[in-house]
Amino acid sequence: MMNHEFYILRCLELAKNGIGTTRPNPSVGAVIVHNNKIIGEGFTSPYGGPHAEVNAINAVQNQELLKEATIYVTLEPCSHHGKTPPCADLIIEKGIPNIIIGCVDTNSLVAGKGIERLKKAGRNVIVGVCQKDCIEHHRRFFTVQNKKRPYIILKWAETKDGFIAPLKKDEQKPVWISNQYSQQLVHKWRSEEHAILVGTNTVIADNPSLTVRNWKGNNPIRIVIDKNLRIPSEVTVFDGNVKTIIVTEEKKEENQHVIYEQINFSFQVAEQICEVLHKHQIQSVIIEGGAKTLQTFIDANLWDEARVFIGDVIFGKGVKHPIFNAKLSSEEKVDNDTLRIYRND
Repeated sequence: MMNHEFYILRCLELAKNGIGTTRPNPSVGAVIVHNNKIIGEGFTSPYGGPHAEVNAINAVQNQELLKEATIYVTLEPCSHHGKTPPCADLIIEKGIPNIIIGCVDTNSLVAGKGIERLKKAGRNVIVGVCQKDCIEHHRRFFTVQNKKRPYIILKWAETKDGFIAPLKKDEQKPVWISNQYSQQLVHKWRSEEHAILVGTNTVIADNPSLTVRNWKGNNPIRIVIDKNLRIPSEVTVFDGNVKTIIVTEEKKEENQHVIYEQINFSFQVAEQICEVLHKHQIQSVIIEGGAKTLQTFIDANLWDEARVFIGDVIFGKGVKHPIFNAKLSSEEKVDNDTLRIYRND
């Protein structure tokens, strides 16, 4: 008897390999099984390349076995022409009789049409195996589809006594609260997300590069809030190495390195920023601060996840951490730091 859960969980492991490279497509995993043996595996290629189902089918050495096989996928196979032909059509063409799907694609271009096409072709289709896990994996994609905004991750480090920065940063720029392992983990996260957002004060105080330096991967798009264009032109975010979007109230012509987006800072700032990010087809964003920027999104209830490091440091006084109420999802140690993850359900 087939262990459907086992194979879908294997699909999810494969799908993790595509995180950060497939946007705006979701990172899907696919496994093909014949007589309880895996004969092909695949995950979504970088955008413009083959989807997971195509890669898994191409990995099968004896294509005749496909006519007696089962294909497992984390997400409903597409039924529309995009950069590549529909995966549902390929599955039908190859004669694969059994299709096990983790969750339905809520994209209006798909939304059950792939499943319908497979069933009309006489295939045995089962939907909803490890559904919760698959929805969790594809949460960025679903947020964009259903909420018309990116998946928003809040991230900060705070001291044991609840401060995220000292009152003055005269001695050191930046002031580290978390340890080197936590800092490397943050760079891994940056490689997985589409964009990173900070406020004016963070850029002026710390001159961050907002790039992936301690991890291998793509740099996120830089989003900087600069209401009155106070940030000096010589800071690193203007170095032209990464696409940078400045959200401002002032009118300024964009150049080859920097895009300027005007919003009205007198109301619903977080909502307007989300509209800007959606306009640029940004699928996910890490908001790294500072306190005012983080609180703006918390107060607007525009966030999905918060990743908070508690460092082994005490300041005594300083800038207090953001105020929010949320359910603690998980807690783990990163050497002498504590990482707490909250979800906004």
